[in-house]
Amino acid sequence: MIKIGLYSEDRTLHPLLSSTLGKEFQVALESDEAGMSLLLSSGACDVLILDLNSSRESFQDRIEFSRRLIATNIPAVVLADDSLRLTAQELVDLGALGYCRKPPSIRDIKTLLGRAFESSSIIKQPVQSLQRPVEKAAACDQLLGTSAQMQRVFQLVRRVTNLNASVLVTGESGTGKELIARAIHNLGSRSNRPFVAVSCGAIPETLIEAELFGHEKGAFTGTVGSREGYFEQAGDGTLFLDEIGDLSLFTQVKLLRVLQQMEFSRLGSSRLIPLRARLIFATHQDLDKLVAEGKFRQDLFYRINVMRIEAPPLQDHPEDIPTIARHFLRRYSEMFQKPMEDFDPEALTMLQDYPWPGNVRELENVIQRAIILATETNIRAEDLTLPIQEDDGADLDDVVNIADYQPVNSFERQLREYKIKLAVSAVRENNGNKTLAARSLCISRAYLHRLIRLAEPEPLFESDLGKRVTA
Repeated sequence: MIKIGLYSEDRTLHPLLSSTLGKEFQVALESDEAGMSLLLSSGACDVLILDLNSSRESFQDRIEFSRRLIATNIPAVVLADDSLRLTAQELVDLGALGYCRKPPSIRDIKTLLGRAFESSSIIKQPVQSLQRPVEKAAACDQLLGTSAQMQRVFQLVRRVTNLNASVLVTGESGTGKELIARAIHNLGSRSNRPFVAVSCGAIPETLIEAELFGHEKGAFTGTVGSREGYFEQAGDGTLFLDEIGDLSLFTQVKLLRVLQQMEFSRLGSSRLIPLRARLIFATHQDLDKLVAEGKFRQDLFYRINVMRIEAPPLQDHPEDIPTIARHFLRRYSEMFQKPMEDFDPEALTMLQDYPWPGNVRELENVIQRAIILATETNIRAEDLTLPIQEDDGADLDDVVNIADYQPVNSFERQLREYKIKLAVSAVRENNGNKTLAARSLCISRAYLHRLIRLAEPEPLFESDLGKRVTA
């Protein structure tokens, strides 16, 4: 049975949720801080529902207390009406697992509660005091998203925070691999120690050994004194070695020995220095392929691949794009001293339809440029500069333009109609999930959207007239 802690002033919510969620849910209502604190300390709560609507006098206090509740790492779902949508989104950015409109759709809130309970059951952590500062929440404030892919990343991050085991973070460029490494460091017991990030691909091969391990005076031509390497600088903290796949085989041998012996020495010295730092590695390359090609040592691969965390490409979780975009909007509107409020619906649709080959880094760049170009307080579609990169979308435009002037039975007209039918059928077969539908057809999500827009204005699901197809 899933135990729900409902933090709300609305007394009608308790009987509503208790009667409609089903027997697998047990709902306990508390309307004030003292009651919620007692409920949490008793351990009788797997998931929180935070109802933001309250009397004006207690609104700010309830929001602040909700922030502290989220900081305890107990999975939370936010409930709010449309007037508090932005506040609810801020709490999601802080770590809440999702947001439901009020009055809630039972199907939606049940789905969110089930996902939250899965997170709770995988990572059982003792409840922290609600009186302590929200330091741990800030440790992950750059990792945003409520999608299943990002929740998996959050779960793995929390699992490895206090383990002294090597972690390998993989993923495309721009997916936030260093942010994952920093979250592991900040959430663990080494958070008050140094975090040293090194890009192995940015250091010349002739200097990489001296940079990593340090050197003594006179160790090689041009040295005028001794120097600590990155392994020493990290001390008892964390050493993050990015682009590990760029290391030469010679340097890989040196690194392997350090990992095996847990000690190293500076160039020009025989004194052994114990390795105290926790190591996190990252790469955008396929190390399994490099091992098969003989470009990466298999024994080193086994040493660093103790725990692997995959940073998902942005196009695989487009439902997180609004959250991430709003985060950048707040950050850079403040930095540029240009107040911005939100995105127009058309602008958000454009952001979710674009494939983002540069991932989150490209999204950040687009939002910065949009803020500079914007002439209003909302980002509009015309403020976004997104390159057209897809040949299939251009082909579709050509077919559409030609088909409009062709007979009904012409090849072009029939080809267009066949593509549209395939797109609509794929969306139906994938229960309205456009990302999965696009994958099943081996086309981009943006191209799928274009095809669907050309379809006749009929519901994609006969049983769901008027309901929005999920992204």
